[in-house]
Amino acid sequence: NTLGLSLQEGNLFESLVIKCKAAVLWEFNKPFSIEEVEVAPPKEHEVRIKIMASGICRSDDHVITGALVEPLPIILGHEAAGVVESVGQEVTSVKPGDKVVPLFLPQCGECKSCLNTKGNLCIKTDFGLKRGLMADGTTRFTCKGKAIHHFLGTSTFTEYTVVHESAVAKIDSTAPLEKVCLIGCGFSTGYGAALQTAKVEPGSTCAVFGLGGVGLSVVMGCKAAGAARIIAVDINKDKFAKAKELGATDCINPKDFNKPIHEVVMEMTGGGVDYSFEVIGRTDTMTAALACCHNNYGVSVIVGVPPAAQKITFDPMLLFTGRSWKGSVFGGWKSKDAVPKLVADFMNKKFVLDPLITHTLPWTKINEGFDLLRTGKSSAQTVFIGC
Repeated sequence: NTLGLSLQEGNLFESLVIKCKAAVLWEFNKPFSIEEVEVAPPKEHEVRIKIMASGICRSDDHVITGALVEPLPIILGHEAAGVVESVGQEVTSVKPGDKVVPLFLPQCGECKSCLNTKGNLCIKTDFGLKRGLMADGTTRFTCKGKAIHHFLGTSTFTEYTVVHESAVAKIDSTAPLEKVCLIGCGFSTGYGAALQTAKVEPGSTCAVFGLGGVGLSVVMGCKAAGAARIIAVDINKDKFAKAKELGATDCINPKDFNKPIHEVVMEMTGGGVDYSFEVIGRTDTMTAALACCHNNYGVSVIVGVPPAAQKITFDPMLLFTGRSWKGSVFGGWKSKDAVPKLVADFMNKKFVLDPLITHTLPWTKINEGFDLLRTGKSSAQTVFIGC
């Protein structure tokens, strides 16, 4: 096979086109189609990866529904782990056989955000640009003679993918890929929003809107930071038990009240929480999260991906009195530096990932996995094995 050829011949720069299976999205609001695709060899500064496990994230579903507009056809997926199959010229940070996590938020180490201690939104990211192509303006995927777009520079719903070297992190060779794949997005995004972006303090009070995999990771981050009270907010009460297991002290359902949920939280806390997090991606809950934090020193963090073409209208007095409103991409972590350390922390049992995985499916059942996500039956995340 191609993997054997590239390793046995010892010439890492002459690997061949790989034919493999991938889940292709041809049309919005349609199921994925399992197709045979051709994956081109990695070019200069690129890495080809055999994907071993991939989680699904609400951001992937936003593309399917058209809420997050991306060019079609496309191979989605951005939360994964795998093994390097081959590398292009000038690649120095990884080699064939290394266990790695693809990074939807790269770290080039040279742009203003990478060089600034406060930033992590690398200029090389495809996040928000909707190009769907590699840095040279071309794709590495073809199917039925047609070019297939990349997603966030990762495209992990495939047996093999190609990423830029700045978008891949080498991790512990003993790490279980079916678990640490979550560090590629969901866990890191939520955990870091609490620890890195908000910088939650010991003894503080927090509110978390949305208890999917990312929201539960925010809860874990708040607990790790020493928060005294963590109020979990969701309209699905079936998620409350796991939220409490991971550190939530209170769980409330907006449907149980006849008043706006921000007023409920304000009353519960005697004036508002110190930190609030919106982990859904809805404009109404973003403003509710802002309104429920303390009017003078409260900090509210937007973690959920905002819906396309929607605007927020709010009373500016909410900010004038002193509140802070922040956004958080990938939890504020500098990805290439942070991911190996987070994997090491997991291996050293500083946090758990098992409670975030509610289903494990063969990747050919990817459409079933998204059905679980949409119906709320997957209270955290579904991981596909053997992508």
